[in-house]
Amino acid sequence: MKTKFKMASVAILSACLLTSPALAGKGHGHGGHGDGHHAMNLQVGGVGAAKDAARTLRIVMKDNSYFPKFISVQAGETVRFTVINKGEFVHEFNIGTAEMHKAHQGEMMAMMESGALEADKVVHAKMGDMKHDDPNSILLEPGQSGEVIWKFGQSGKIQFACNVPGHYESGMHGRLVIQ
Repeated sequence: MKTKFKMASVAILSACLLTSPALAGKGHGHGGHGDGHHAMNLQVGGVGAAKDAARTLRIVMKDNSYFPKFISVQAGETVRFTVINKGEFVHEFNIGTAEMHKAHQGEMMAMMESGALEADKVVHAKMGDMKHDDPNSILLEPGQSGEVIWKFGQSGKIQFACNVPGHYESGMHGRLVIQ
Protein backbone atom coordinates (compact mmCIF):
# COMPACT_ATOMS: atom_id res chain seq x y z
CA MET A 1 0.00 0.00 0.00
CA LYS A 2 2.87 2.36 0.80
CA THR A 3 4.19 1.79 -2.75
CA LYS A 4 0.86 3.01 -4.17
CA PHE A 5 1.12 6.18 -2.05
CA LYS A 6 4.67 6.77 -3.27
CA MET A 7 3.62 6.24 -6.88
CA ALA A 8 0.69 8.63 -6.47
CA SER A 9 2.99 11.20 -4.87
CA VAL A 10 5.48 10.90 -7.73
CA ALA A 11 2.64 11.43 -10.22
CA ILE A 12 1.46 14.55 -8.37
CA LEU A 13 5.02 15.86 -8.11
CA SER A 14 5.68 15.20 -11.79
CA ALA A 15 2.52 17.10 -12.74
CA CYS A 16 3.66 20.00 -10.58
CA LEU A 17 7.08 20.00 -12.24
CA LEU A 18 5.42 20.32 -15.63
CA THR A 19 2.83 22.96 -14.70
CA SER A 20 4.15 24.97 -11.75
CA PRO A 21 5.13 28.63 -12.21
CA ALA A 22 7.14 28.22 -9.01
CA LEU A 23 10.08 26.69 -10.86
CA ALA A 24 11.83 30.06 -10.84
CA GLY A 25 12.43 29.84 -7.07
CA LYS A 26 16.00 30.40 -5.87
CA GLY A 27 16.07 27.47 -3.47
CA HIS A 28 16.70 27.44 0.22
CA GLY A 29 19.58 29.67 1.22
CA HIS A 30 22.37 29.25 3.71
CA GLY A 31 20.97 29.27 7.25
CA GLY A 32 17.45 29.92 6.02
CA HIS A 33 15.87 30.88 2.75
CA GLY A 34 18.35 33.57 1.88
CA ASP A 35 16.36 35.60 -0.63
CA GLY A 36 14.58 37.81 1.90
CA HIS A 37 10.99 36.81 1.11
CA HIS A 38 10.62 35.40 4.60
CA ALA A 39 11.42 38.71 6.25
CA MET A 40 8.53 38.97 8.65
CA ASN A 41 6.02 41.67 7.99
CA LEU A 42 4.03 43.47 10.67
CA GLN A 43 0.97 41.28 10.19
CA VAL A 44 2.59 37.86 10.21
CA GLY A 45 4.74 38.54 13.28
CA GLY A 46 8.00 36.95 14.34
CA VAL A 47 9.77 34.41 16.51
CA GLY A 48 8.15 33.88 19.90
CA ALA A 49 9.78 32.93 23.18
CA ALA A 50 8.60 29.72 24.85
CA LYS A 51 8.22 31.50 28.20
CA ASP A 52 5.75 33.95 26.59
CA ALA A 53 3.47 31.33 24.99
CA ALA A 54 -0.07 32.04 26.13
CA ARG A 55 -1.27 28.63 24.93
CA THR A 56 -0.30 25.52 23.02
CA LEU A 57 -2.21 24.42 19.93
CA ARG A 58 -1.89 20.87 18.60
CA ILE A 59 -1.70 20.65 14.81
CA VAL A 60 -2.14 17.24 13.16
CA MET A 61 -0.95 16.88 9.58
CA LYS A 62 -2.28 14.04 7.47
CA ASP A 63 -1.82 13.50 3.78
CA ASN A 64 -2.92 16.84 2.36
CA SER A 65 -4.97 18.00 5.34
CA TYR A 66 -4.59 19.75 8.68
CA PHE A 67 -6.59 19.49 11.86
CA PRO A 68 -7.69 22.06 12.76
CA LYS A 69 -8.10 23.81 9.43
CA PHE A 70 -8.90 27.18 11.04
CA ILE A 71 -7.02 28.98 13.81
CA SER A 72 -7.83 32.25 15.54
CA VAL A 73 -5.27 34.17 17.58
CA GLN A 74 -4.98 37.63 19.13
CA ALA A 75 -2.66 40.31 17.74
CA GLY A 76 0.56 40.17 19.76
CA GLU A 77 -0.22 36.69 21.14
CA THR A 78 2.57 34.12 21.37
CA VAL A 79 1.45 30.57 20.57
CA ARG A 80 3.33 27.28 20.83
CA PHE A 81 2.28 24.98 17.98
CA THR A 82 2.91 21.29 18.62
CA VAL A 83 2.92 19.77 15.14
CA ILE A 84 2.53 16.05 14.43
CA ASN A 85 2.84 14.38 11.02
CA LYS A 86 0.42 11.44 10.94
CA GLY A 87 0.59 11.13 7.16
CA GLU A 88 2.53 8.82 4.84
CA PHE A 89 4.48 11.74 3.30
CA VAL A 90 6.75 14.57 4.39
CA HIS A 91 4.68 17.62 5.36
CA GLU A 92 5.32 21.18 6.42
CA PHE A 93 3.59 23.58 8.80
CA ASN A 94 4.45 27.08 7.59
CA ILE A 95 2.92 30.37 8.79
CA GLY A 96 2.79 33.22 6.26
CA THR A 97 0.95 35.25 3.69
CA ALA A 98 -0.19 33.77 0.37
CA GLU A 99 2.75 35.57 -1.28
CA MET A 100 5.22 34.04 1.18
CA HIS A 101 3.84 30.57 0.50
CA LYS A 102 4.03 31.05 -3.27
CA ALA A 103 7.70 32.08 -3.04
CA HIS A 104 8.47 29.21 -0.66
CA GLN A 105 6.93 26.66 -3.04
CA GLY A 106 9.74 27.38 -5.51
CA GLU A 107 12.30 26.68 -2.81
CA MET A 108 10.62 23.42 -1.87
CA MET A 109 10.61 22.43 -5.55
CA ALA A 110 14.38 23.08 -5.65
CA MET A 111 14.80 20.78 -2.64
CA MET A 112 12.82 18.08 -4.45
CA GLU A 113 14.82 18.51 -7.66
CA SER A 114 18.13 18.27 -5.79
CA GLY A 115 17.13 15.02 -4.11
CA ALA A 116 17.13 16.61 -0.64
CA LEU A 117 13.37 16.11 -0.34
CA GLU A 118 11.62 12.88 -1.25
CA ALA A 119 7.96 12.02 -0.88
CA ASP A 120 8.45 10.36 2.50
CA LYS A 121 11.81 11.64 3.79
CA VAL A 122 14.24 14.52 4.00
CA VAL A 123 17.72 13.56 2.77
CA HIS A 124 19.88 15.79 4.94
CA ALA A 125 23.10 14.58 3.29
CA LYS A 126 21.93 16.07 -0.03
CA MET A 127 20.87 19.44 1.37
CA GLY A 128 24.27 21.11 0.96
CA ASP A 129 23.70 24.85 1.38
CA MET A 130 19.92 24.42 1.42
CA LYS A 131 18.35 24.51 4.85
CA HIS A 132 14.79 24.35 6.09
CA ASP A 133 15.21 26.19 9.34
CA ASP A 134 12.96 29.24 9.27
CA PRO A 135 11.31 29.96 12.62
CA ASN A 136 7.83 30.19 11.03
CA SER A 137 8.04 26.67 9.64
CA ILE A 138 8.73 23.03 10.41
CA LEU A 139 9.24 20.17 7.95
CA LEU A 140 8.46 16.71 9.31
CA GLU A 141 8.80 13.18 8.02
CA PRO A 142 5.99 10.67 8.66
CA GLY A 143 5.64 9.96 12.38
CA GLN A 144 7.73 12.94 13.46
CA SER A 145 6.62 15.83 15.66
CA GLY A 146 8.06 19.21 16.54
CA GLU A 147 7.08 22.73 17.47
CA VAL A 148 6.92 26.27 16.21
CA ILE A 149 6.68 29.15 18.70
CA TRP A 150 5.30 32.26 17.07
CA LYS A 151 4.34 35.79 18.15
CA PHE A 152 1.63 37.12 15.87
CA GLY A 153 1.57 40.63 14.46
CA GLN A 154 -1.27 42.95 13.52
CA SER A 155 -4.83 41.83 12.90
CA GLY A 156 -5.69 40.30 9.56
CA LYS A 157 -5.91 37.01 7.70
CA ILE A 158 -2.92 34.85 6.84
CA GLN A 159 -2.41 31.12 6.23
CA PHE A 160 -0.65 28.06 7.46
CA ALA A 161 0.33 25.71 4.68
CA CYS A 162 2.38 22.80 3.44
CA ASN A 163 4.54 23.92 0.54
CA VAL A 164 5.92 20.49 -0.40
CA PRO A 165 5.32 20.33 -4.18
CA GLY A 166 1.71 19.44 -4.94
CA HIS A 167 0.46 19.61 -1.35
CA TYR A 168 -0.74 23.24 -1.26
CA GLU A 169 -2.46 22.70 -4.61
CA SER A 170 -4.16 19.60 -3.15
CA GLY A 171 -5.72 21.73 -0.41
CA MET A 172 -3.13 21.45 2.36
CA HIS A 173 -3.54 24.94 3.78
CA GLY A 174 -5.67 26.56 6.44
CA ARG A 175 -6.88 29.98 7.53
CA LEU A 176 -5.27 31.82 10.37
CA VAL A 177 -7.11 34.91 11.60
CA ILE A 178 -5.33 37.44 13.79
CA GLN A 179 -7.91 39.46 15.78
